[in-house]
Amino acid sequence: MTIIHGRSPRQKAAAETVAKILLEIRAVNFRPEEPYKLTAGWASPVYIDCRKLISFPRARRKVTELARLEIEDMIGHESLDAVAGGETAGIPYAAWISDALMLPMQYVRKKPKGFGRNAQIEGDLAEGQRVVLVEDLASDGGSKLLFVKALRDAGAVCEHCFVVFFYGAFPGAIESLAQENLKLHYLCTWHDVLAAAEAGQHFGQHALNGVREFLANPVAWSKAHGGRDA
Repeated sequence: MTIIHGRSPRQKAAAETVAKILLEIRAVNFRPEEPYKLTAGWASPVYIDCRKLISFPRARRKVTELARLEIEDMIGHESLDAVAGGETAGIPYAAWISDALMLPMQYVRKKPKGFGRNAQIEGDLAEGQRVVLVEDLASDGGSKLLFVKALRDAGAVCEHCFVVFFYGAFPGAIESLAQENLKLHYLCTWHDVLAAAEAGQHFGQHALNGVREFLANPVAWSKAHGGRDA
């Protein structure tokens, strides 16, 4: 399990707010009896659809403001030149956050379109631009490296990735990104959502217990339910 250490009071308050918003808009799904299979191959009793936020203007404005504060606090006010969204879920978040930060935006395709150095990049990307990659969520972080590689190959300096939601469960996620000189920033995790769900009585005790069991040992839980185990 990935352990989250040393969050500031601001970060804890932001995590609680975002968790409540995601529950309120019904972006959170607890289903221990019928596990989800995540893109990375893990079996999980929990699934979150951060893309639902595009339909809730007041909620997305609040999340965007919290994202701006996190990025400015943890990366710096003048340490970035642009914001890049990953296709497809990261694109709206990149648009909102780039506007909040008053920075240019690009987006990164999953696969090249055409030829040349910028075949995966849409928008104006200058050599040496300091870019933060923005996505909606991260489970184990592996897919982020594909987008970062495209940005770096196109001449960007990309050392930071921001997501609204980080699973905070599977082992080695933050460490594997750090090995590629990429730091992950996020607003909330499943631990935050579980706490908010319990406090607000959003789900029955059986579902909550199933999620708690998963978070105690996500690798073993995944293996026992037909997902990957390493």
